[in-house]
Amino acid sequence: MHELAIAENIVDTVCTRAAGRPVRRVTVRIGALTAVLPDAMLLCWDLAATGTAAHGAALDLDLRPAVVFCRACRTDQRLPDMIPLCPCGSADVTVTAGRELHIVSMEVA
Repeated sequence: MHELAIAENIVDTVCTRAAGRPVRRVTVRIGALTAVLPDAMLLCWDLAATGTAAHGAALDLDLRPAVVFCRACRTDQRLPDMIPLCPCGSADVTVTAGRELHIVSMEVA
């Protein structure tokens, strides 16, 4: 479960930035191609935040779809799964969205 390691890193980062102030809310943008499971992330967040300045903080997940640009049909296409293949059948694609894993914002007391 890589969500625990990700949650621990996010907790460490926001607690460092909070500089001792209690963290109330954190928003994280997660792309579909990161293979982060939202339910697992929320569970791991609670575990990782226990005993820190982020204990009890809400975690908001901004889930982003995977999008590719297809060089064959020259269009942006949203992927229905994690396979980088355009609906036109071409594998000549560039991933343009879906790999995000960013702390977007945090709220402190």
